[in-house]
Amino acid sequence: MAQLVFGGGTSHSPMLNCSADEWPRHIERDPDLTFIGHDGRALSYAELLTAADPRIASEYIRPASFNARHAASQAAIARLATGIADARLDALLIVGDDQQEMFREHNMPAFALYWGATIRNGRAADKPLRQPPWFGAALRRYLEPEVARDYPVAQPLARHLIAELMRAEFDISTSAGLLEGQSESHAVGFVHRRLMGATPVPVVPVLINTYYPPNQPGAARCWKFGAALAAAIRAFPGEHRVGIVASGGLSHFTVEETRDRALIAALRAGDGAALCALRDADLQSGHSEIRNWVCVAGAMGTRPMDWVDYIPGYRTPAGTGIGLCFAQWKPS
Repeated sequence: MAQLVFGGGTSHSPMLNCSADEWPRHIERDPDLTFIGHDGRALSYAELLTAADPRIASEYIRPASFNARHAASQAAIARLATGIADARLDALLIVGDDQQEMFREHNMPAFALYWGATIRNGRAADKPLRQPPWFGAALRRYLEPEVARDYPVAQPLARHLIAELMRAEFDISTSAGLLEGQSESHAVGFVHRRLMGATPVPVVPVLINTYYPPNQPGAARCWKFGAALAAAIRAFPGEHRVGIVASGGLSHFTVEETRDRALIAALRAGDGAALCALRDADLQSGHSEIRNWVCVAGAMGTRPMDWVDYIPGYRTPAGTGIGLCFAQWKPS
């Protein structure tokens, strides 16, 4: 039977596709955005700035800090890429969210699994980038630079997982291809472009609707979904080495450092009760991608973590940014 030999997690923010000099340039964009605070309330940049901890400006919003945190995040990405390569995987499940790249309001599944023979990464024809040039360049780094590429999918495993999940009473939605002009979700593209080398591992994209009401699955459901994925992997016939990685998170677009560190402690401990107790109100906007990590934690169960790197990605004095996190569970 197949073995689940690798578990990992990575943030996938555009900040990670930016240079260190571009991190502070988010001050050009952030004042025009609306943010979701720790209590689920919508806040303006001005409101965040008024309430922000002064240490953010004094400790983080300076060149030396931007350079150090950028270097640490890039080193963590490289470390996780090495972990994937060292695992010698036959297939990698990528658990991420789709932000209207593959799915739209007319069809937004809570859980979806892609089972086509390949999945395309390329420029989305119907989504022009109306962004400052430096930020538009960061967004384009999720995508192939010139010609679209069809990445391999572990199709027999994907078909097996769908059948097993249905037997486990998860009414899973499926997709076997993309419409003309569509590209794979950025959550999948980040893994392809930043965590895999010239010979990519066949993947199974597993997509959770983290962002869009009214059918966002709760944390407990995500944990159970992860456990069901692990059971389905173990039931796949043959000697296959399978991995799973969460793509996205942690907190954003405000950095909720205290909550992020509590979440990491629960992940380290395999504390399913704490992870399942996360409130829907705490998992909105960018914070919602934490659901992807809860799912992978459910798949890994009580297996201990090998390492975690957490980098508070503050980018303005108001505390906007990303709780950047990278992790790997102990290999089996």
